Amino acid sequence: MQTIDFSPFYRSTVGFDRVFNRLDTLVGQEAKTYPPYNIERTGDDAYRISIAVAGFANGDIAIETKENNLVVKGAKPAESGDKSREFLHRGIAERAFELRFQLADYVEVQGASLENGLLHLELKRELPESKKPRSIQISAGTQPTIEDKSVN
Repeated sequence: MQTIDFSPFYRSTVGFDRVFNRLDTLVGQEAKTYPPYNIERTGDDAYRISIAVAGFANGDIAIETKENNLVVKGAKPAESGDKSREFLHRGIAERAFELRFQLADYVEVQGASLENGLLHLELKRELPESKKPRSIQISAGTQPTIEDKSVN
């Protein structure tokens, strides 16, 4: 197994410690492959996660967000002894799943839809006004002065 040393990045970055700590924890973990999903950029600050959930209905899937974490869980209700279905081949996996996504700051889930066996999660990054870039005017000619108000 290959190990990656992120210590050179600590020297040249300020305030990114959390990012590199997260990368350290992700190295060596197996990525979840069920159910398959896509992550796509749909605009400058808009994203979509599409998850293949064939066989699941709206009531079988739960979506939760807490802080910067998005959790998608799916579970089929237990079959109550229905013997009328006899599978000759069972290739559609309907097993329970849990997918976790780490969201960047200010990314929020705008909505979710289930169509044609795909669960679409619409995400949007909305920066607050205080975090958006702004221009600072430079005054010409005079320098700010500090007045000494002490009594002699």
